[in-house]
Amino acid sequence: MARIYERRRSPSSELMGSEFVSFDAEKGELTCRYTPPPSFASPRGAVQGGLIAGFLDEVMGGALLAVTEARFGAADQRLPLNLDMNLTFLRMVPMETITAKGRVVKVGKRVAFLEGELLDREDNVLARATSSAIPTPVPGVND
Repeated sequence: MARIYERRRSPSSELMGSEFVSFDAEKGELTCRYTPPPSFASPRGAVQGGLIAGFLDEVMGGALLAVTEARFGAADQRLPLNLDMNLTFLRMVPMETITAKGRVVKVGKRVAFLEGELLDREDNVLARATSSAIPTPVPGVND
């Protein structure tokens, strides 16, 4: 499953300091680590909120990619397109390596429901998100 994520992840994942950790097909859960670069700091010295959304968006979308490929095979060239994303900030996200977990709650006929969380080194939840997404064809593939 690591190959699925590595092959299909976004170019922005490198910018965010993303590192694949694991994928649990039974839980539909992708785990990654992020090491935010210094440019992600807010004036308070923590990760800026919009960039926190980027971490969670990527790990939830990555979970959907991995689950979709595990169920339907590599021929299903689809990427998640968010319909919405709800984000709750629980604690400041430190400028240090954090863990992100993204899960697929349900994949319906057209819409997938996702959730994610960011954890610090002591496994305290820093932020949570939910998202509804539609798997859509990859631009330029089979046009």
